[in-house]
Amino acid sequence: MARAATLRRLAPLLLFVGLAVLAPSVAAQSPGEVRVLELDGMINPVSERYLVRGIEDAANDGAGLVLIELDTPGGLLDATQSLTEAMLASRVPIAVYVTPQGSRAASAGVFVTMAGHVAAMAPNTRIGAATPVSGDGSEIPEDLRTKLVNDTVAYARSIATARGRNADWAEDAVRDAVVIDAAEALELDVIDLVTADRASLLGEIEGRTVTLPAGETTINTTGMPVVERPMSPFEQLFMAIADPNIALLLLSLGGIGVYFELANPGTMLPGIVGVIFLILAFLSLGTLPLSYAGLAFVILGLVLLGAEVFVASGGLLGAGGVVAFGLGSLLLIDERQAPFLEVSRPLILALTVGMGLFVLVALRGVMQVRRKPPFVGPDDLVGRVATVRSPGEVLVFGELWQARAAGRGDEPLTRGATVRIVDREGLVLVVEPAPSAPPDPISSTSRSEP
Repeated sequence: MARAATLRRLAPLLLFVGLAVLAPSVAAQSPGEVRVLELDGMINPVSERYLVRGIEDAANDGAGLVLIELDTPGGLLDATQSLTEAMLASRVPIAVYVTPQGSRAASAGVFVTMAGHVAAMAPNTRIGAATPVSGDGSEIPEDLRTKLVNDTVAYARSIATARGRNADWAEDAVRDAVVIDAAEALELDVIDLVTADRASLLGEIEGRTVTLPAGETTINTTGMPVVERPMSPFEQLFMAIADPNIALLLLSLGGIGVYFELANPGTMLPGIVGVIFLILAFLSLGTLPLSYAGLAFVILGLVLLGAEVFVASGGLLGAGGVVAFGLGSLLLIDERQAPFLEVSRPLILALTVGMGLFVLVALRGVMQVRRKPPFVGPDDLVGRVATVRSPGEVLVFGELWQARAAGRGDEPLTRGATVRIVDREGLVLVVEPAPSAPPDPISSTSRSEP
């Protein structure tokens, strides 16, 4: 009886200890949340960092599923490889959903879609076309094309095999630029399901078993809160300017702004705006497959166009600048890394012609200024008012000149008197009293004695 009474008294304590021990395991098995990440645009270093960070944060926060909603024309190979590596090593299940209707998973998007533990597409979407081509759609030289295609094929097959998908179709998408719609992708075992919306997707993958690095796990979406994690404002800005056309436009406007500041020191605003544009341009170029030879030509063109205004070359520097700027614009993007990217030809033509006209107008203004006679001379000084600074010197336009009184021989001038210039004899000004005339503002400025 005593033992039973003791057990009854200890029962609450034992229950509390048991719950405390079991609580961590129960919490670890809770479904967490569905973390939604969205990629609508190119796969570049900005979007790659956003998605990789989102996957890592989801795993650290105990999320039950990462859902990547995808609509992309493709992207950079290095960024795509970093992203797919993170997806293959993810500690949390990842579902890739090509949505909305009419969207695509093209080029690099093929690899990202196949790298998900679950691959899904909305109706009327498409996937494929991962063949390397040049920026204008022509074929890459045969030897280089063979290397690129073989490497990309091996990459595509390795991802498809890791996720148990159709590796032969993945190879066809690279070698033959095959494109298929959602229904055909499901039939060929490229994806796992076709579903109309996010809610349907979460319902259909309920209970699906996937393999993580730690072992198999079952996706449990029932009761999971859906939390969207969009890009930060800075990432959205970088994605918005991650366009070769915007980069070239920012680079051109930035160069013009800096030129205005150098031509008119102290104006401040053109220089500040120009530097900001240049910084944004280089941030944009940092997210693009850049050809450094093309960038060097663009910068050389801007330098030569600006130098034309300051150096009398007869238009030679300006012409060289226009040619260098146009050539650099054409070569700015490395088309081998992103064949779907290119600078708009009409934009290149408009900027090149515009920069040339700008230099011609600025050069005409400079030449007109150079043709003007010097401002300080006999005709300009005669009639001006000056201030006597010493018995034989006057101050006019901020300069000290030797002076003598008109018709008075060597009679010294009265210090502080206001005089009017009536003639000039070499470097000596001839002056007469001008008591009723106010002194020139510059002439009356205080100045230390020489």
